[in-house]
Amino acid sequence: MARMVRMGIDVGGTHTKAVAINNETHEIIGKSSVKTTHDDKRGVAAGVVTCFQNCMRENDISPDSVVFVAHSTTQATNALIEGDVAQVGIIGMSKGGLEGFLAKRQTKLENIDLGNGKEIIIRNRYMNVKKMTEDSVNKELHALVQEGAQVIVPSMAFGVDNEEPEKMVAKAAEKEKIATAMASDITKLYGLTRRTRTAAINASILPKMLETANSTEQSVREAGVQVPLMIMRGDGGVMEITEMKKRPVLTMLSGPAASVMGSLMYLRASNGVYFEVGGTTTNIGVIKNGRPAIDYSIVGGHPTYISSLDVRVLGVAGGSMVRANKNGIVDVGPRSAHIAGLDYSVFTDEEKIQNPQVEFFSPKQGDPADYVAIKMENGDRVTITNSCAANVLGLVKPTHFSYGKVESARKAMQALADYCGTTVEDIAKQIMEKAYAKIEPVILYLAEKYKLEKDQISLVGVGGGAASLIIYFAEKMGVKYSIPENAEVISSIGVALSMVRDVVERIIPSPTKEDISSIKMEAMNKAIQSGATAESVEIHIDIDPQTSKVTAIATGSTEVKTTDLLKECSEEELRKLAAADMRIDIEEAILLEKTKFISVFGTKSQQNGEADAIRILDSKGFIKVQRGFAQALKTTASKYLEVVQRLWDAMAVYQTELIARPDFYLCVGARVIDFSASDFEQLKLLMDIEISTLEPDMEIIVVAANIKQS
Repeated sequence: MARMVRMGIDVGGTHTKAVAINNETHEIIGKSSVKTTHDDKRGVAAGVVTCFQNCMRENDISPDSVVFVAHSTTQATNALIEGDVAQVGIIGMSKGGLEGFLAKRQTKLENIDLGNGKEIIIRNRYMNVKKMTEDSVNKELHALVQEGAQVIVPSMAFGVDNEEPEKMVAKAAEKEKIATAMASDITKLYGLTRRTRTAAINASILPKMLETANSTEQSVREAGVQVPLMIMRGDGGVMEITEMKKRPVLTMLSGPAASVMGSLMYLRASNGVYFEVGGTTTNIGVIKNGRPAIDYSIVGGHPTYISSLDVRVLGVAGGSMVRANKNGIVDVGPRSAHIAGLDYSVFTDEEKIQNPQVEFFSPKQGDPADYVAIKMENGDRVTITNSCAANVLGLVKPTHFSYGKVESARKAMQALADYCGTTVEDIAKQIMEKAYAKIEPVILYLAEKYKLEKDQISLVGVGGGAASLIIYFAEKMGVKYSIPENAEVISSIGVALSMVRDVVERIIPSPTKEDISSIKMEAMNKAIQSGATAESVEIHIDIDPQTSKVTAIATGSTEVKTTDLLKECSEEELRKLAAADMRIDIEEAILLEKTKFISVFGTKSQQNGEADAIRILDSKGFIKVQRGFAQALKTTASKYLEVVQRLWDAMAVYQTELIARPDFYLCVGARVIDFSASDFEQLKLLMDIEISTLEPDMEIIVVAANIKQS
């Protein structure tokens, strides 16, 4: 039988990289890389296509063996950053009266500031739905087009409950061949102004994204591949290109999302701060309980309903150039060697670095003129980067992708050290300290925001430049770190092995079992529309008691996977992994509870029924949950509720005016289902929906966890 292949392409600031993966074994068949085509008339799509075709040709992959192809994209983010956006016409709608007075104000948006003097131009109209006719709609459409609107956004008060007026406008626009983006298609949450703004941002990038999507899809088809083309979403899932054409804004930050999903394929820990270190930028975010932290994006200072990874993008990375004066290093970044068109000294042959001399220059018009270049005897120039400094300090090992020619870097940096009147080692440490000063506050902020317990924070380095930063940072902070296998192409792996993901959100005060079942079904249908197979879809429900927001997150694969990356571990191997993660001796780690698929390890103190650190591991050794203060009990589906009640009473922490309610995890078969802290009745409602389909005697492990009070 011929091998079946999954293809993943990631678009980075410096390189576009493709990987081909065996669909059965998940082994990497081949890799390919090209420089990202920012200046091509087709934009980054040109690089995506070239990289895809190169990977197929270089690894003798026939088109009919490709069962999955997906790519991340920077187009949405770049379009907003660069202001390459369309003018948007908004038609606000309501039933009139007081509702009409408010809706007219709430849908009348100002131009949306994108920074750097760029903005989305907005044109506004308002219609009373009771007076809407086909003629009146066409009149408003034509007026908006005459004013310059290229895409229309129909947005109605309470449109999430009744889409028909918005659909009427959309159909009329379609007849006139005017692009449209309904507000109720983007989100089902209330908040008319925010919903309208989100739809307007989506609409503004629609023409550009359609052009790129069509170009990429056509090229893939011309290569003979007929499977649906998938696009990475900013929240870590993928969707079919047909869905992306409706909601392109969901692809914002899809590059960082790809690196996170790739990390999760290899990472054994469930909590950590991850770095995607490229040549130009470093993306920093959080993995908690095995899932990436997700938040609503902010565009031009305005909150939106665009769910994406909560990522901080910093202009300090493996290829960041240094700025200096006679006193030493002034700054690191944000300009990179790639942007300046210079090679890293650490990747230059040593014999070329003869009689090196320091030169200062401005990489781009308007940049400071104190960036460092090293001019060599032959007239060529190289530059000094974070990667050069990390190699000189001995932090980068031969097994790391960013390992280079240490003596070359040393010779180049000696010229700068002589200029500054110090040593090469001191210059290297100054460089790393400047980079650290930019990144440390971000790590600490994210750890605080997502309540990562300090002793469980680990830094996860991905991207080609990972070793250039993360080793120094981990040692300075005194935390664990890991650099997964194939870190340099981890984003492409994440794209190739990614799951379809879709989200449905509703405001439902006091939701009933029927409400939850309905939103679960809606989320499942959306995931299937985005390309998931029905049998693979799993749904996580979250209820926010403060806002009454109910969120259903559906994930599924494009085909049912029967293999995994790692072999199953023995109990002793699992114990060793748990002990290492809890930072205790292996003999101190005890197996608290176990099923066929899940093992829960803790400490000896828990033999007496005390709460302490626990680790929930699956049979492959992946740590699904890391908590510092928890208890675990095994029961059956028919008796689970009395165990939940018992643990709720034991783990709730009563403070002066508040109750710190415990978080719960149900280990059901191979799944670990996360139930965030809520009131007991909502907790029971959500758990009942999951448990009601199980056999009464099925084994379940219930874990309750809380924050340990000092």
